[in-house]
Amino acid sequence: MNSRNHRPIALALLMLLAVPLFAGAAEARDAHRGYVYDNRYNHGHYYPERGGAFRALPPGGYRVPYRGGEYYFHGGAWYRPWGPRFIVVAPPFGIGIRLLPPYYTTVWFGGVPYYYADGAYYLWRPEREEYVVSAPPPDSAAASTSPPASPEIYAYPKNGQSAEQQSTDRYECHRWASSQSGFDPTQPLGGASAADADARRADYRRAQKTCLEGRGYSVN
Repeated sequence: MNSRNHRPIALALLMLLAVPLFAGAAEARDAHRGYVYDNRYNHGHYYPERGGAFRALPPGGYRVPYRGGEYYFHGGAWYRPWGPRFIVVAPPFGIGIRLLPPYYTTVWFGGVPYYYADGAYYLWRPEREEYVVSAPPPDSAAASTSPPASPEIYAYPKNGQSAEQQSTDRYECHRWASSQSGFDPTQPLGGASAADADARRADYRRAQKTCLEGRGYSVN
């Protein structure tokens, strides 16, 4: 057979092979339609687009009343009632949550940890026992995702604890370790004097390690 006669057949085969590739790309686009990829600070997570409206809240969301208004929080995204639907909104400064979302990035500014997710910055407020939505730090150029020398330790669940349980355990162990040591890592110098900061930091780390190990974590 003449080589020219092979060309239409070869072209048809190439088109057939390309169909799954184009279909896969289309499915990937559809899977994230209406979502925005947030990669600030290498965060790397998709969130529903601000202004998007939904007929119902995602399962597992919860209500957060604030200044006479109703907000709903789920997975890092915030919603407000809008007629019969729920619209995705930016959270107001000052609103607080007890637990951080499953996906967040710790960003350090001048030694202070901010917790970032979906365009919002959270600060731990011990007097409220909440992570509070705060204004972005003024000097964004000073941001670092690498913590300074601090008492932060790494705990790995040995008993299959869920992400929510891990967050609860870390929060409760932080509170206990802080009360035992008089050191709060969310404050400059841990809230201690410069002379006492190193000793109290070590006490805090030991107390937190003891607490987490008692709850089924491998700590280092």
